[in-house]
Amino acid sequence: MQRQTNDAKSRSERRQFLKSAGGAAAGFCLAGAEPLAGAEQAGAAAKKETLALHGGPKAVTTPLPPFTRWPRFGEEEEKEIVTYLRDPDYFFGTYGPIVEFEKAWSEFTGSPYCKTYSSGTGSLTAMLFALDLPPGSEILVADDTTWWPVVPMRFFGLVPVWVDVNPRTLNIDVEDCKRRLTKNTRAIMPVHWFGLPCDMDHICDFAQEHGLEVVEDGSHSHGATLKGRHMGTWGRMAGVSLQASKPLPGIEAGVGMYKNRRDYERASAYGHWDAYQRCSEDSPYRKYVTGLGTKLRLHPIAAILLKIQLRHLAERNTAGVAQMKRLNDRLTQLPGLSAPYVRPDCGRVYYNRNFLFLDEAKAGMSREACRKALRAEDVHVGVYSGLGNLLHTYPIFQEAEWWHHLPAMPDKMPGCEEVRRTCIQLPYFTCEAPELVDQYVKAFEKVWAHRRSLA
Repeated sequence: MQRQTNDAKSRSERRQFLKSAGGAAAGFCLAGAEPLAGAEQAGAAAKKETLALHGGPKAVTTPLPPFTRWPRFGEEEEKEIVTYLRDPDYFFGTYGPIVEFEKAWSEFTGSPYCKTYSSGTGSLTAMLFALDLPPGSEILVADDTTWWPVVPMRFFGLVPVWVDVNPRTLNIDVEDCKRRLTKNTRAIMPVHWFGLPCDMDHICDFAQEHGLEVVEDGSHSHGATLKGRHMGTWGRMAGVSLQASKPLPGIEAGVGMYKNRRDYERASAYGHWDAYQRCSEDSPYRKYVTGLGTKLRLHPIAAILLKIQLRHLAERNTAGVAQMKRLNDRLTQLPGLSAPYVRPDCGRVYYNRNFLFLDEAKAGMSREACRKALRAEDVHVGVYSGLGNLLHTYPIFQEAEWWHHLPAMPDKMPGCEEVRRTCIQLPYFTCEAPELVDQYVKAFEKVWAHRRSLA
């Protein structure tokens, strides 16, 4: 009965998505967008202008770099770091800022247990160790995602199984997960790609039905929520990168999030030799004063940066999402342009890039012709390539010497192929940039007004 309810709910949400996505692609107004009549008037005016590609003036005249600079550290960070460096106890191992950040992150996300690491890769590797699955266990992962949580699987005899992505969200496709199940499947690892949360409720329902563990990579989604719950708190555990480019930047840093104390203790013992000091009296890991792996301790100065940046994370996320909505709501009125689908109960964030989809048939021009014309207008636009190739194509996943159990090569990935065929990427503006927003809109309208000549 529960399965039928979930399936009905999924079909309803899918219908709603197709309805909204189709409307955007056809040029209907989205909530909060400017009236379509205004877009038509702008298009009429744009027809009278000459494309920069053909010698006309550029639509974008505001320099981009000041508005994409990241991270943004300031006097607050400088003052606290200097105070810390002048602390006479510093050279005797003062790690107080680490404990302070771990507590602050736990309170912010609602995660019962948190442990910092020197990198996101460290937190993800410790998470896989804490998962404690037998060699040969398979973990479902999106093929079009990052390799950092996948490569360390080889240390523990785990096997990545490549899964397609939903071409309207760029996230792991739950329906394809069902097709990739085998008797050896033990876990699923969703990555909230560039700040858009995965359908964690559907993923957790699917995992529960098949007895799978859910472990999250929350490296792109600091502060993102679904149904009011933070990413990283849906699964059994999560690993999170806090590297300099991320929404919460610590230059080099990571944090693990755990629901139960034993996972926290096991993961901590892998990356921290002194973890035994914080183990419970009956913990099986309390006896390991040597630790169980390597030293992955966070630098306290990184913890200071993170603690201060965390104070402003929610405010920055809110402002960034609002600005991208102002831009995208206007752009998606143009024929053939649509944005990734965001559920009404989803609190997404932006990280590094702003994605749109181009339907060449509805736009009346190719993606490449569109890109060239926009770049001539000084729009920083590129075609989507994720973080490179699809994961299964990298040499490390094809050479048996690196694996206890060599990952199998997948068949076609139609979702991944569609994303790479239709997606374009724009920069994410990391501070208020109203002039750039208006100029980017003008550039797009100008190109669309001349799209027949570009065809």
